[in-house]
Amino acid sequence: MARVLLMEDSEVIRTMVKTALERRGHAVLMAENGLEGLRLAEAHLPDVVVTDIVMPEMNGFEATRALRKNPATSQIPIIMLTSKSTAADRFWGERQGAFRYLTKPVRFADLEAAIQSALGNG
Repeated sequence: MARVLLMEDSEVIRTMVKTALERRGHAVLMAENGLEGLRLAEAHLPDVVVTDIVMPEMNGFEATRALRKNPATSQIPIIMLTSKSTAADRFWGERQGAFRYLTKPVRFADLEAAIQSALGNG
């Protein structure tokens, strides 16, 4: 079981992903944007972060850069889960420090595999 921080502005997607992750035994913290996610990451030091890119206040690229710059959160694996699916988007996400880059709609088995890989279990 991992403690997963989910940063996603869509309430529907947040709920679906949270439910799927909890069914797989994970504890899920939720943030509606990158700024809120940064605060939660620093306070709770999750095992892995799953973030959307397009969000208000602070997008996923900005949040990823901020997490990487903070010594307390710099080693937390980040999985980008987004509708942005071009090769340039994927390249930019990986360049910001994402461990994995998944596109919506996502198969929850693929998200689980990415989490397990981030945890060193796969």
